[in-house]
Amino acid sequence: MLPLLLLLLFSLLSFHPPAAVSARCTTVTTAKTFKKCMTLPSQQASVAWTFHPHNATLEIVFFGTFISPSGWVGWGINPSSAEMSGTRALIAFPDPNSGRLVLLPYILDPTVKLQKDSLVSSPLDINLLASSATLYGGRLATIHDGAAIQIHATLKLVPNKTKIHHVWNRGLYVQGYSPTIHPTTINDLSSVTTIDLLSGTESTKHSNIQTLKLAHGIINGVAWGILLPIGVVISRYLRHIQSLGPAWFYAHAGVQLSAFFLGTAGFSIGLRLGDLSPGVVYGLHRKLGFAAFCLASLQTLALLFRPKTTNKYRKYWKSYHHFVGYACVVMGVVNVFQGFEVMGEGRSYAKLGYCLCLSTLIGVCVALEVNSWVVFCRKAKEDKLRREGVLGTPVKQIGSSHN
Repeated sequence: MLPLLLLLLFSLLSFHPPAAVSARCTTVTTAKTFKKCMTLPSQQASVAWTFHPHNATLEIVFFGTFISPSGWVGWGINPSSAEMSGTRALIAFPDPNSGRLVLLPYILDPTVKLQKDSLVSSPLDINLLASSATLYGGRLATIHDGAAIQIHATLKLVPNKTKIHHVWNRGLYVQGYSPTIHPTTINDLSSVTTIDLLSGTESTKHSNIQTLKLAHGIINGVAWGILLPIGVVISRYLRHIQSLGPAWFYAHAGVQLSAFFLGTAGFSIGLRLGDLSPGVVYGLHRKLGFAAFCLASLQTLALLFRPKTTNKYRKYWKSYHHFVGYACVVMGVVNVFQGFEVMGEGRSYAKLGYCLCLSTLIGVCVALEVNSWVVFCRKAKEDKLRREGVLGTPVKQIGSSHN
């Protein structure tokens, strides 16, 4: 069963439904045809552009969608780094007075990111030659949840600089002419990339981050979400089968140690992702990850101080081992689900696959628990009849030949 569960989870985590199908990039708009296009990695957004190297002029259009009738959609470039702070943005939203679509320039300084000040429109300090915004459907189109928008811009770039940091996002509300903070899911916090205008490719750094995220999710899903609970099941239900002898213990220790070392690798990848994503913080996911890793480390170290069965402190060690072990499993499983949410996979096939794996494991536990109680009740009844003299005392217990 274990190999099948792991294979199913790995396959579903590795498979990503082609979300880009609905956001497949196009070079054709009603106003102009561009030379290159690219699907952006989040929010089903895309860009198309034409770059003129002889005069460093960029004609570009951003394709995005609203998530609220009173919301906003923005796109911009950051002249210095691939992050929100410092971005020169064009943000479109319905005019609070007329309701018509407006497009205004904004400079996203650090005070806006920390929500110390409201975002106020101001002229851009880059060479913006022209800009406009249109809704898909023309003049008859209305702003609603899912409404498609195109933000056009023509810029004069720095000569010989073809790698541009693109930043985009969308929000639910606008207060006056000040867009409010956007949602903080992974799709919203990952809406930044660096594109080479000549080759039409993303930067290597962004590709590496996506690979690390996938590896982080798969490794931790298997380690904390599957192997660790299986190790607990082995200890709880196989230790009472006398014919197995000490084999249950070696299986339990082997699975748990494998889960710990695999989880340590996934934990390290998570720390590296944090270093590569400054400003992106997943508070609850991070705290649960640290807590689960610390508890697992304590469990592993506890093996070095495991008293013998005759030691009077053995019962205290067992209580500690059980409490920390179950707490670690619960935190690990909860954090796997939390990981699906922060990665924007809350309704994905990957999460469905994990739920099927976990449900199968829970079903096996229920069956084994019922069987254990049936055996316990049968044995208790036999012991009662034996004490009353109805049954004779057996000469040899079942499985005693294996002791």
